[in-house]
Amino acid sequence: MKNLKEEKFYEDDEFYSIIEDILGNTHFNKLKTIRHHGITRFNHSLRVSYYTFKTTKKLGLNYVEATRAALLHDFFTDEVKEQKMSDALKNHPSVALMNAKKYFDISDLQADIIVKHMFPVTKELPKYKESWIVDVIDDVASVYERTYSLNSEFQAALNFIFIILLIKIR
Repeated sequence: MKNLKEEKFYEDDEFYSIIEDILGNTHFNKLKTIRHHGITRFNHSLRVSYYTFKTTKKLGLNYVEATRAALLHDFFTDEVKEQKMSDALKNHPSVALMNAKKYFDISDLQADIIVKHMFPVTKELPKYKESWIVDVIDDVASVYERTYSLNSEFQAALNFIFIILLIKIR
């Protein structure tokens, strides 16, 4: 367990107890070497999982299953590497679900969260509140990660453009 304690990004023992077996999975740990939104896919998945944990717990929803599914939502390595970006966006949730089922017991709720986290890119509506929450948290995390992985000048320009667009929309 020493490695997990050294890698803790969030101070919440309950959160880590829910996902401990996933974090110990060798195949899942391959995500630590894959760049994703300016960080690793592992760190992105951990961020989405943590904020899903906090949100769903606060709302009294099934936070255990939602937390686990959020961690597994981008559980793919090279399976979509050769696909065009648009195809990879549509297909990776199914690949992530396939990988999740290969290594873990996945409930219907968890399957829905994983396979529908890219709505509306994937056309089918999420079925559960927890699925909607993961979809939104993943979107917010992705925008945050992309923005803060950029150099400061480019980031400042994007923020300026965003402010101008907000003024024009109002």
